[in-house]
Amino acid sequence: MQKNPAKDLLEAIDKASEDLRKLSLTIHDNPEVGYQETLAHKILTDYLIKQGFHVTKHACGIETAFIAEYVQLGGEHQHQSKELDNSAPLPSIGFCSEFDALPEPVGHGCGHNLIAIAGVAAALGVKRALEKNRIRGKVRLLGTPAEETLGGKRPMLERGAFKGLDACLMVHPGPVDILYRNPLGAGRLEIAFHGKAAHASASPWEGINALDAYCMAYNAIGVLRQQTLPTNRIHSIITNGGQAANIIPDLVTGVVMYRATKKEDFEKLHDQLVEILESAAETTGCTVTIEKVMEYLPLNNNALLTDRFGSHMESFGAHYMGRQVDETYPTGSTDMGNVTVAMPGFHPVFNIASLKGEREPGLSTHSILFAERARTETAHKTAIRAGKAMSLTGLDVILDSEFTKNVRKEYDASQQK
Repeated sequence: MQKNPAKDLLEAIDKASEDLRKLSLTIHDNPEVGYQETLAHKILTDYLIKQGFHVTKHACGIETAFIAEYVQLGGEHQHQSKELDNSAPLPSIGFCSEFDALPEPVGHGCGHNLIAIAGVAAALGVKRALEKNRIRGKVRLLGTPAEETLGGKRPMLERGAFKGLDACLMVHPGPVDILYRNPLGAGRLEIAFHGKAAHASASPWEGINALDAYCMAYNAIGVLRQQTLPTNRIHSIITNGGQAANIIPDLVTGVVMYRATKKEDFEKLHDQLVEILESAAETTGCTVTIEKVMEYLPLNNNALLTDRFGSHMESFGAHYMGRQVDETYPTGSTDMGNVTVAMPGFHPVFNIASLKGEREPGLSTHSILFAERARTETAHKTAIRAGKAMSLTGLDVILDSEFTKNVRKEYDASQQK
């Protein structure tokens, strides 16, 4: 019988669709915010173990992260996560699943229950193709928590969870179909100005006003906005402005967030903000501590991978507006950017409201309406379709060495810019 790994892949995902729907609804109806996704972690890892993956729960020292892996050596398969001794590198593809929610009442208003099952579907499909056809390769599914808060992918990257992958892929639900999603990089600085307390009436000259320092920095950031790129974003709040009006504030804290579409602009903006904060401290006689608690890098879409995914999606009936239109669509930020800077990858958006690409008026992410739509049968079908296209793209990475070589070449070129 002639081998047809793509057909085996699609059949495996169709066979799992009902189980994936149950997983999706359970995650959706029990929303858990970042680093608290204990139920989602349990049901996903339990399911993957039953499907024959080698699963590492609580991966990378993160309670709700996991790694699920399947290795096929050709003649015999191995359910092992450690690298096997072989004369040639093992073709390897990774997928990401997210499953954290926003705080109530929005809950799964970003549809991460659908991201979870799209990633599982993709991994299941590639596993079946490798297993049935004895194709040499490795598939790895990474359960990455806390995308909506501090981002689980960055520490997982730093701790080796993505090591050895030829590419890593993820899809995201939305109100439209977009191939070339263009999220802003996002950074978060937690700031503390330290001064000296004194009586604000009896001896204000004895004090060093930390609030003055923050106000000076806040106003300077406002001036910077006028001189920064229109694609950049800066936002700041004061989280503690002092304890009483008759005390010179000795400690004032706040948060500064910054965003940019390109890595070089993102890094420049960070350096400008740090300079402002340090200058404000020096001018007022304060000291300042600056802690970078989050860094989501701008997304580095690999065009070969993205276009291949788009071709598979179009074969299933999806329609796209073109890259120039895609990249003008308003968007937020994601820690998947860090992954695509570390290796070839992509992060397209699939429309959860329609398989024909029709847009529902008023539908947008991070809303109660989107949360309601994220548990519909239509949303499930769109997630499965996206999972199939992502899985087929992953299989192409494993089967087509010339394609994968060119994917890597494009990635290497992007890192030189």
